[in-house]
Amino acid sequence: MTDKPARTATAAPSDRALRPRTLMVRGGSTRSLNHETSEAIFLNSGYVFESAEEAEQAFIRQDGSRFLYSRYASPTVNMFEERLRLIEGAEGCRSVASGMAAVFAALMCQLRAGDRVVASRALFGSCHYIVAQLLPRYGFETVLVDGRDLGEWEKALAKGARAVFLESPSNPVLELVDIAAVAELAHAAGARVVVDNVFATPLGQKPLELGADVVVYSTTKHIDGQGRTLGGAVLGSAAFMKDELAPFLRHTGPSLSPFNAWVALKGLETLELRVEQHVRNAERLAAFLEAHPKIEQVIYPGLKSHPQYALAQRQMKNGGPLIAFAPKGGKSAAFHFMDGLAVIDLSNNLGDAKSLICHPATTTHSNLTEPERAALGISPAVLRLSVGLEDVEDLEEDIDRALAEI
Repeated sequence: MTDKPARTATAAPSDRALRPRTLMVRGGSTRSLNHETSEAIFLNSGYVFESAEEAEQAFIRQDGSRFLYSRYASPTVNMFEERLRLIEGAEGCRSVASGMAAVFAALMCQLRAGDRVVASRALFGSCHYIVAQLLPRYGFETVLVDGRDLGEWEKALAKGARAVFLESPSNPVLELVDIAAVAELAHAAGARVVVDNVFATPLGQKPLELGADVVVYSTTKHIDGQGRTLGGAVLGSAAFMKDELAPFLRHTGPSLSPFNAWVALKGLETLELRVEQHVRNAERLAAFLEAHPKIEQVIYPGLKSHPQYALAQRQMKNGGPLIAFAPKGGKSAAFHFMDGLAVIDLSNNLGDAKSLICHPATTTHSNLTEPERAALGISPAVLRLSVGLEDVEDLEEDIDRALAEI
């Protein structure tokens, strides 16, 4: 892949011989001549040449045989990209400064004025802004559909499209899209399918295996896992990376810093252990909430009450680490409940070791109109809970105490 130098220092055994959990710890690792145990952080912006001729030839070749500038590639960033690529099972991976930079780059690098983009209407607030407001300014036609309805996808794609964008599960009310079915429709229409897989995590769902072409992540979430750094990643075919994404990133500059890449790289070492516990806690809390008399609604793909439970069983490996629910009593009850929590923190972030809760209608999705939120099922009472790694009994007790005060 462009700007990816070959390994020249001590490296791990052949990645192809290693199993997933080992890849999370060792995949993509290289050691410098210092033979360090933990991967090094290369906090430098540029690289030196022995001669003017060497510099000339390096820029002529552009074959990834050496580093040129850290906006193009960095040793630490490359290690992170290679490890995530191996975990995802993709041909290529490029990282960027945030999850939203990943979404924007994955779409913009392949679009030309006049192209059509078809997207699920159930999107994170900033994703909705990109699709519904920003892309049309550049001359792209955008169409939003009910992602649960294959008939709407078929109708929208009948006119053709360049790209399809979706979240599954969606933020915040965990709607699912049948990725395999939509990918089939999209490919017949000449479109490339881009899936935001943040809520499922790389371990809970494999969009590329379901027919998607590109997967995007906010590495800020479960990949970092402890609320420390911003980052994003785009994964897909080697051709897409080299011919479309790499030139866009190189010349527009949404680079991931080496330090943030290193934090995310180390986060991948414990990703499976953490996500498994996140999911165990979420499954228990979802059942606890569903049985609570002061809860009006619980939305969790791992519950049989989820309207798309059968689809979740088919394309997800588990119910995921997030829950949406609504206490009885509307917005005032939701606010009163949140203010009564002592263990769970109020935050619009997610994917942290700490359990975090937010009120989407007034935070993450406040840029939508009230009718738009209503159409997405984001009622004034709906809350989004990112389940952390605390003792689940402490979380249950915290929720129960707060509900008792409503």
